Amino acid sequence: MNSRAYRMGARADAARLTGERIIQALVSLYLRQPLDDIRLGDVAEAAGVTVQTVIRRFGSKEGLVAAAVESVSGQVAEQRGTARPGDTADAVRVLVEHYEQVGDLSLKLLADEPVSPAIGPITETGRRVHRDWCRTVFAPTLARLDGDEHRRRLAQLVAVCDVYVWKLLRRDAGLSREQTELALREMLTPLTQGP
Repeated sequence: MNSRAYRMGARADAARLTGERIIQALVSLYLRQPLDDIRLGDVAEAAGVTVQTVIRRFGSKEGLVAAAVESVSGQVAEQRGTARPGDTADAVRVLVEHYEQVGDLSLKLLADEPVSPAIGPITETGRRVHRDWCRTVFAPTLARLDGDEHRRRLAQLVAVCDVYVWKLLRRDAGLSREQTELALREMLTPLTQGP
């Protein structure tokens, strides 16, 4: 590799890392305050860059929020996509790992949904992704059912796997991660066993 190509590659890597740092700064700030109260200057300061760098990279606050949503959504899809369909224990392990990483962010988004117009599309996408994930990982169970029974069972699986159930078990009841996984498996077993 010639030195010019190396410099261009190093520059691209540095730009990618800077973008990731800016997105992480936005997410960290959002966990502590409403999205509407976050200024680009706050994000720049938290990321250790200038406001001009944030603007050059993302264009605006809306562009930064969109990039953050895309980044977090991609991470969620990649992480959740590792669950093996039909393996309830593996699905629960992956689900709890996901909530350990972004559960608090999900809960904040859901709490802010009624007061921030920018949040609605994010939470709606999250609901769709969660429902699709449940449909995929529990496909063998759902394939045995038709009509209303299929719709009801999918709704039950979506509910048991919801972030609020994780919050009730992990945060409110103070269960360990292992006990949370066990509790979820116990709730899911009657829903996933054959007729």
